[in-house]
Amino acid sequence: MIGTLLAFTTAMVASLALVMPIRQLALRVGMVDRPGPRKIHLQPIPLLGGLAIYSGVLLGMVVSFGSQAFTQILGILAGATLVILVGTLDDRGLLHHQIKLFVGMPIAGLILLASGIHAQIFATFLPGRIGTLADAAFTVFWVTGVTASFSIFDYMDGLCAGVAAIAALFFAVLATASGQVLVSTLAAAVMGAALGFLCWNFNPAKIFMGDGGAMFLGFLMATLSLKLRMNGTPHIVDWIVPVLVLGVAIFDMAMVSISRSRRGLLPFATPGKDHTAHRLANLGLGTRLAVIAMYGLGLGFGFLALLVSHLGSAPAVWAAAATVCAGLLAVAALEKAPYERQKPKPNAAT
Repeated sequence: MIGTLLAFTTAMVASLALVMPIRQLALRVGMVDRPGPRKIHLQPIPLLGGLAIYSGVLLGMVVSFGSQAFTQILGILAGATLVILVGTLDDRGLLHHQIKLFVGMPIAGLILLASGIHAQIFATFLPGRIGTLADAAFTVFWVTGVTASFSIFDYMDGLCAGVAAIAALFFAVLATASGQVLVSTLAAAVMGAALGFLCWNFNPAKIFMGDGGAMFLGFLMATLSLKLRMNGTPHIVDWIVPVLVLGVAIFDMAMVSISRSRRGLLPFATPGKDHTAHRLANLGLGTRLAVIAMYGLGLGFGFLALLVSHLGSAPAVWAAAATVCAGLLAVAALEKAPYERQKPKPNAAT
């Protein structure tokens, strides 16, 4: 518990203190996000805020871990460093967005595999090498998917950092209850760094985390979900719970993908102001209340995850099925909300 609190405090203080120097650096090198048709802000906003989050998490881990689980910690840091580098290069306009999706994120997943962090799903019912290979493939897919979901989730002031902090809180609680020191400490560091950054990023934001920061948080969320294992729970519950903890980002990505596909748009190639929070804001909530509503949704998913963690296999599956049905109904309702309509590209799917 002391290590967890130390990681949280160190990460939060470091992130909070480093934002302003990093903001000045971003202005000096011209790393700013300029206003545009699909942007909400009206003035250029410095990027590179993800470096403050990265530094906070790194310092939180350094002061909290000795030589414990050195290989896995090194793998986590290596993958995290890769994604923030790739995302920052993308922010600078030096990489095509497909490079980060089809190269950077999968390689980060492979790094986790090499460090011994992997899914444990198929090996429980598929014999030998087949189950191992299936789990390895799913690990790379999961890391890529969750990282990508957070990459497109940073579209409103304070949204990505706040939702990540809430998810990290529930990962820390669940891991602490199960005695998973590495997971609880890493989650606490992520929560602290995200909250420290949020002080400067909530509307009106003074700095953005950039794609590097969003990808960094997404990668760590994927890592925490892969590492979380609860004591005495059925195997299927071990996987339903982390999916619920990440429910907000997963729901937003699913909503956007379904909505854009129905309109003949490529979900990840046609950005626009049609995400969940955009629609909530257009319904009259405005930017701040829409983001706070997303925080509330994150808390709801987190408490549902805590409840499911105490259920047996059958009730947990029913709860998950009910959540999926509720999510689809929410997508149908949100599709009727006002949003900015994009035009299909000539080569877009029809």
